Amino acid sequence: MNNYLSLKDHVYNYIVEQINNGSLIADKKVNENAISESLNVSRTPVREALIQLASEGLLENVPRKGFVIKSLTKEEAKETYFIIGTLDGQAASLAVPLLTEKHMKEMEFYIQSIDLAIDSDNLSMYHKMQQAFHEVYLSVCPNKSLVNLLLQLQKKFLKDFTHLDPEFTKKKLTETNNEHRKMLEFFKDKKANELEKFMRDVHWNMEKAEQVPL
Repeated sequence: MNNYLSLKDHVYNYIVEQINNGSLIADKKVNENAISESLNVSRTPVREALIQLASEGLLENVPRKGFVIKSLTKEEAKETYFIIGTLDGQAASLAVPLLTEKHMKEMEFYIQSIDLAIDSDNLSMYHKMQQAFHEVYLSVCPNKSLVNLLLQLQKKFLKDFTHLDPEFTKKKLTETNNEHRKMLEFFKDKKANELEKFMRDVHWNMEKAEQVPL
């Protein structure tokens, strides 16, 4: 398998990470020169990455302004949550018969790592560990088209915690990780139907669209 990433792919991943950690926020122009200098690359791969992100709905190309991080309306966020919940639940249920004991231990490790990240107020670690948790079952899901669509939709939610009350943030992130624990129980018990419903109706409940992103 070829794991080589092009310059455009590296820039793409960098921009997504900058959005996730709050360095790039909604309705703000993306500074192409700053990205080029930070990564020591030309403007071409930066422009290619921005065009791809715009095609995926994460950015908007505003006339006479350039590329801007796109924000979602409340209604759009709720509708997208519903779609994500349905897709994520289906992906998880399809993965149930394919998960091994090793996969279960990996998810348990990431759950514990998320606890540590929350306790130490390390939001960067939180993002990486919760992403890793979901990647365990998504990596074995046999429907790759479903997974790719799911991951694309998830990018629409900007994980900027800087404007939220720290105690509120910690409470919501802890609730989310407890949901990861419940998901792991369903995986271990091979309860695919219950898992799919839980992820759709609880983990990706539409009312959470206005709260802390998952």
